[in-house]
Amino acid sequence: MQTLQGGREGVILRSEDRVYRPSGFWSASVHKLLQHLENSGFINAPKPFGFDGHHEVLSYMPGDVYNYPLTGNIASDEALRSASKLLRQYHDATVLLIASENFNSMQWMLPSRVPHEVICHGDFAPYNVTLKGDKTVGVFDFDTAHPAPRIWDVAYAVYCWAPFKTNEHDALGDLSLQCKRAKLFCDSYGLLFAEREKLVETMIDRIQTLVDYIQSEAHNGNEAFINNINDGHHLAYLSDIEYLTNSAQSITNSLLD
Repeated sequence: MQTLQGGREGVILRSEDRVYRPSGFWSASVHKLLQHLENSGFINAPKPFGFDGHHEVLSYMPGDVYNYPLTGNIASDEALRSASKLLRQYHDATVLLIASENFNSMQWMLPSRVPHEVICHGDFAPYNVTLKGDKTVGVFDFDTAHPAPRIWDVAYAVYCWAPFKTNEHDALGDLSLQCKRAKLFCDSYGLLFAEREKLVETMIDRIQTLVDYIQSEAHNGNEAFINNINDGHHLAYLSDIEYLTNSAQSITNSLLD
């Protein structure tokens, strides 16, 4: 088997057109979500093929993959624009699942948030999509999927794609460019102006929730998150929160322009 590179080094494997990933208590619900997407005609996510021991089995998503720093096709306006449209299509496809009989019995890694408008991807970032040329054509890694308002998912996506990040490895351009990219994402998604007015506040809330989750998991002995703390990941997020707080009015003005 081929070992795929990514956030969990050495544990995600590929054999021909199948991917084997470590499963968790939430994985069965994710597979129901992925099956619903396929049944709904959303073909831009992996297909579920059940479980093999402690691994979930999914279809391999073809295309180019990227990570920070954003350079090349992933940094283009077209990649961002098509990613935003893809997120909207994904969200719209999940609405009927929330209304189904199966929904209330489904379990998720992250806590649900009300109102349950869509099933958020939870980590719709440049490192979780595939590109063909400069067009975003697929999304993968649904471990963090959970029910929540649309803006909860859009806020984190905008944060990651603008990106409003302060670490020199993750940053792209200055605040002016980041605001332009954030507005392009919101325009392409069709985000309402009322939601744009509270987008920065939601980004800050979403990132703080992530920091709290990392610290809680580390406190409970989760080795991966202990390593995150030791590597200072939470400090980078806290720095980004300060950056967003100080830039909130400029960002909001740009989104409403």
